[in-house]
Amino acid sequence: MFNSGVYSYINVLDKAADASWLRNELISNNIANQNTPGYKRRDVDFESQLTEALKHQKYTSVDAKVKNVDLSKLGGKIYTDYGGFSYRMDGNNVDPEQEQIMLAGNQLKYQGLMNSLTAEFNNLKAVMK
Repeated sequence: MFNSGVYSYINVLDKAADASWLRNELISNNIANQNTPGYKRRDVDFESQLTEALKHQKYTSVDAKVKNVDLSKLGGKIYTDYGGFSYRMDGNNVDPEQEQIMLAGNQLKYQGLMNSLTAEFNNLKAVMK
């Protein structure tokens, strides 16, 4: 079987959607632990992994770069924010208002990714007709 790259964008969008879903869970967990002494907020970084994966490709077109991206390196890296500002005496660094803003933004990003995935599948369906 040959590698046509038909599913390249779908695969990358799928990884991005997974990372966005994970970020949603982490932000929700941060909000739930806003009153836990010593709790440090957690987040996930997907965008820099994608940027690195695309930046170090020899290809010039975005299509070629996406087709040849190593999907095993795209998963979203979870990190704990130890350096974040803590305005509380108990060491908790969760700002509930900031987390709510990030949650809303991430939900919009996830909806956009789902819309893009749907569009890609609709394009494939149109080609198959």
